[in-house]
Amino acid sequence: MGKKAVVLLPQTQKLLTELGQNIKLARLRRKLSTELVAERADISRTTLWAVEKGSPSVAIGIYAAVLLAIGLDKDLLLIAKDDVLGRKLQDLDLPINKRAPKKEENI
Repeated sequence: MGKKAVVLLPQTQKLLTELGQNIKLARLRRKLSTELVAERADISRTTLWAVEKGSPSVAIGIYAAVLLAIGLDKDLLLIAKDDVLGRKLQDLDLPINKRAPKKEENI
């Protein structure tokens, strides 16, 4: 039984490719070799190359391991952090509470 091919929209593939390039540039800026990063991430160099090309068949856990190996693991927290559209949709569904009636004062 062969691997199931991952089918992505071109825009999504472009984003993954850009992510891979960003990871590669971060590795190069740190002057880390592919061998060292692959060893730290406990993956093969071939898998690291797939990450740096933005391959959709690589598990997100591998991307996380590579980011940890180059010291950028906290960047994962930035994914979907500012969900502007989601917050607007949420605000549209929020019920508007009515004010409680005023209490009458006893005189």
